[in-house]
Amino acid sequence: MNLFDLDLDSGTGTIFRNDTKPYRVFTLCKKNLSSFSDNGENREKPKPFEGNNNRQLVNEICNVLESGPWGPSSETALSSLNLSPQPELVISVLRRLKDVNLAIDYFRWFERRTEVPHCPESYNSLLSLMSRCGKFESLEHILGEMSVAGFGPSVNTCIEMVTTCVRSNKLKEGFDVLQMMRKFKFRPAFSAYTTLIGALSIANRSDTMLTLFQQMQELGYEPTVHLFTTLIRGFAREGRVDSALSLLDEMKSSSLDADTVLYNVCIDCFGKVGKVDMAWKFFHEMEANGLKPDEVTYTSMIGVLCKANRLGEAVEMFENLEKSRRVPCTYAYNTMIMGYGSGGKFEEAYSLLERQRAKGSIPSVIAYNCILTSLRRMGRVEEALRLFEEMKKDAAPNLSTYNILIDMLCRAGKLDSAFELRDSMEKAGLFPNVRTVNIMVDRLCKAQKLDEACSVFEEMDYKVCTPDEITFCSLIDGLGKVGRVDDAYKIYEKMLDAECRPNSVVYTSLIRSFFNNGRKEDGHKIYKEMISQRCSPDLQFLNTYMDCMFKAGEPEKGRAMFEEIKARGFVPDARSYSILIHGLIKAGFANETHELFYSMKEQGCVLDTRAYNIVIDGFCKCGKVNKAYQLLEEMKTKGFEPTVVTYGSVIDGLAKIDRLDEAYMLFEEAKSKRIELNVVIYSSLIDGFGKVGRIDEAYLILEELMQKGLTPNVYTWNSLLDALVKAEEINEALACFQSLKEMKCTPNQVTYGILINGLCKVRKFNKAFVFWQEMQKQGMKPSTVSYTTMISGLAKAGNIAEAGSLFDRFKANGGVPDSACYNAMIEGLSNGNRAMDAYSLFEETRRKGLNIHSKTCVVLLDTLHKNDCLEQAAIVGAVLRETGKAKHAARSWITSFGDDKFWRSLEERAPCAVEEEAKN
Repeated sequence: MNLFDLDLDSGTGTIFRNDTKPYRVFTLCKKNLSSFSDNGENREKPKPFEGNNNRQLVNEICNVLESGPWGPSSETALSSLNLSPQPELVISVLRRLKDVNLAIDYFRWFERRTEVPHCPESYNSLLSLMSRCGKFESLEHILGEMSVAGFGPSVNTCIEMVTTCVRSNKLKEGFDVLQMMRKFKFRPAFSAYTTLIGALSIANRSDTMLTLFQQMQELGYEPTVHLFTTLIRGFAREGRVDSALSLLDEMKSSSLDADTVLYNVCIDCFGKVGKVDMAWKFFHEMEANGLKPDEVTYTSMIGVLCKANRLGEAVEMFENLEKSRRVPCTYAYNTMIMGYGSGGKFEEAYSLLERQRAKGSIPSVIAYNCILTSLRRMGRVEEALRLFEEMKKDAAPNLSTYNILIDMLCRAGKLDSAFELRDSMEKAGLFPNVRTVNIMVDRLCKAQKLDEACSVFEEMDYKVCTPDEITFCSLIDGLGKVGRVDDAYKIYEKMLDAECRPNSVVYTSLIRSFFNNGRKEDGHKIYKEMISQRCSPDLQFLNTYMDCMFKAGEPEKGRAMFEEIKARGFVPDARSYSILIHGLIKAGFANETHELFYSMKEQGCVLDTRAYNIVIDGFCKCGKVNKAYQLLEEMKTKGFEPTVVTYGSVIDGLAKIDRLDEAYMLFEEAKSKRIELNVVIYSSLIDGFGKVGRIDEAYLILEELMQKGLTPNVYTWNSLLDALVKAEEINEALACFQSLKEMKCTPNQVTYGILINGLCKVRKFNKAFVFWQEMQKQGMKPSTVSYTTMISGLAKAGNIAEAGSLFDRFKANGGVPDSACYNAMIEGLSNGNRAMDAYSLFEETRRKGLNIHSKTCVVLLDTLHKNDCLEQAAIVGAVLRETGKAKHAARSWITSFGDDKFWRSLEERAPCAVEEEAKN
C-alpha cells in the first residue's frame, strides 16, 4: 500500500501521511479539521479575514507583539483584547510578522488561551514565515506536531521552503528540509525536489543530487527528460562520464526519448571534459533519431572541436551550418573566431570578421573580445591595441573589453598605459567594476608597486562597486610578501569592517607573512583569530601553518599540527607528509623518515616529484642510502623524472659513506639525461673524493665545474682545502686559498679554521696566527676548535703572551677550553719559566676534572724544581705517580737527572704536601 496520498503539485493540497496515529489528543473542531481519512481534500478552508474591524484587530495584535520582547506583559496585553478562537486571525497575524521566535510565542499562547488546536493553514503560515526568515531551528518540532495531528505541509509551503534556501544559496539547509519531511513520512513536492536538484547541479554537488533523485524514485515520482538532462549535465561537468552515461541509459530504459536540449547538453558537457569522440557520437545519434541539429548544437560542437585543437573539423562544421542558413549565426561566428584565436590563427579570425560584415551582420563586441582574449594569452599587446581602435567602428567596447586590455598592459609591465586606459574608460561612460580593480591591484602587487595598489584600493567608488574577497586577499598577500605585515593586517581589519568574511586563503596569506617576517607569536594569534571568526581552516591552510612552524624552529608544534589535521577529519596528503618529513629532517630527526614514509604509503598518498625528493633526502640524511636508491628507481618506473634535487640527495648520501664510484656513476647518468647539475652536486663529489685522499679526482671535478661556467662556492673550496690539509700538502692548500680569493669568493669561519689547523699541524704557528688575525679583522667569530688549535700552537711556539691573552679572551667570551688546550698552555708557561702561572692553570685543570697528560706533569715538575717551588712540585709529582703511566714517567724524569736523590729530598722537604695529595 502506498504510504502517501497527494496529487502531484496540486498547489492547494496538503502533504501528510495516512498511516500516522496521533500521540496526543486534540479536541478537533469539526468546522476547522476533518477526519484523518479524507486527506484534507474535503476539509473546510478558513474564510478570508476581511473587514476594517478585523484588520484593526490584526494591527493591534502585531503592535503588541512588536512593542518589545515576549513576556508576561505581552500575554496580559493580548488577553485584554478578548480574542475569539478564529484560525483566520492567527493566519493573518503570522503573515504580518517578521520574527520567527515571536511568531512561535504567539502561536503557543493562542493555543493555550483558546484551547483550540491550530488548523493546517496556521501551521503552513508558520512554516512560510520560517522560510521567509531562513530560520528552521524549530522545523523538526513543528513537523512533529503536524505529523501527530494527521496533516502535513502544503505543496506550496514545501516548495517555498526549498526555493527560499536555494535563492539564499543555503543548499544544505534545503536538503535538510526535505530529509526532515521524510523523517515524519511526509511526501515532499516534486517541484521542491527538481528545484534543489537544479541548484545542486550548478554547485557541482552531484552525489547529493543523485541521492535526491533516488528518493524521488522511491516516492513513486516519474522522472522527466528535463530532470535527466539536469542530472546528466551535473555529472558530465564534473568529468564523471560513467555516471552520466549510466543515467542516460536509465532514461532510455524508462521509454523516454532524448530531445534536442539533452543532446546539446551531452555534446557540450562531454566535449568540455575532453571526450570529443563521444560528443561526435551524440551529434550523429541525434541525426539518426530524426532530430535536426539547431544553432546551439552546431555552436557547441564547433566549440568542442576548437578546444581539442581540431580546427579542420570545426571549420567543416561551421561551413555546414552556414550553408543551411540565410542569416549568419552570431554565436557560431564568435565561437569560430575564438577557435582561430586560441590556435594563433589571427589572420583567419580577421578574415572571418570581414566575412560576417560582408553578409550584413556587424561583428559584436563579443567577437572582438574573443580575439582580444587570445591576443592577451599570447602577449601581443600592440596588435591588441590596434584591434581595440578598429573595433570602435563596429561595436562599442564594454567593461570586459577594457578589463582584458588593462590586464594585458599590467602583465606587460605597462602600468602607466593601464592607468590611462582606465581613465579613458571612465570618459566613455563606463566605470571600473570590481574585476577591473582586482586586475589592477593583483598586477601592481606582483610588480611590487604596493603604494600604487593601495591607491587603487582607496580610490574605489563604493557607490559603483565594492571590494570583494579577491580584492582584499590580493592586497593582503602582496603587502605581506614585501614585509609590510602591519599594513596587511590593517587591510584585514578593513575587510572585517566591510562585512566581507575572510576565507581560508586570506588567513593563509596572513599567517605565512607573519612567520616569514620572524613574528611567529603574531602568526599563532592569527590562527586563534581565524577560529574565533568561525572560518574553518582547509587542508592547504593547515599544511602552510605546519610548514611555518617547522621553519620557525618549532618542530614539536609542527608535529602537533600534523595530528590536528587528522583530528579535524582531513586525510593528510602528499604535501602534508612532505612538510612533516622535511621539517623533522631539518630539526635533526631524519631517522623518523622510514616510519613516516610507510605511514604515507598506507594512507594511499600518491607521491609526486616533490614528495619523492623529500623522502629520498630524509633516507640519505639518516644513512639509509640503499632505501633512497630504491626510491629513485621506483620514481623512474612510475613515470616521474628525477630532478637535480633527487640526484643531488643520493649523490651526497653515497659520497658521505665513501661509495664514491656509485656516486660518480649517478653523476654521469644525470649528465646523460641533460639535467643541469649545480654547484652543490659538484661540491658533494669534491668533498667525498677529498675525504678519502683522492685529491687528483677532486681537482678534476673542480675543473669540470668551472668549465661548465659554474662558480665554486665557499663550501666547494673548504672541501678541497680540508683534503689538502689532511694530506699535509700545506703549500698547495695556501695556493688554493689564494685562488679562492682571486675568484671573489669570501672565505668563512670554516675556511680559516681549516687553514689554522693545517698550519699548526706542520708547526707553522706564526703563519697560523697571521690567518687568525685576518679572520678577526673580517669580523668573524672563531669556533672552539679554532681557539683551541691557535692557543695550543702559540703555546708550543713559545709565544706565551699571545697564547695567554687568547686563552683569557676565549674564556671571557663564554668559551670552554678542552683538555688539549689546558695541557698546551701549562707546557707553554712551563717552558717560558712561568712556574707559578703554570701551576695555577694546573690546579684549574684538575678542578674542572680534565685529564692532565704525563708529559705536561713532567715539564711542569721540571720548571717548579728549577724555581725551588718544592711544595707545588711535590703535589705535581704525586699526581704524576698516580696516573697509569706515572712509574714509567717518573723513571724517565729521574734518569734525566742521573739518580733519585731529588725525589727523596722532595719528599723530605715537603712531606705535608705529599701526604695531603696522597689522601686526595
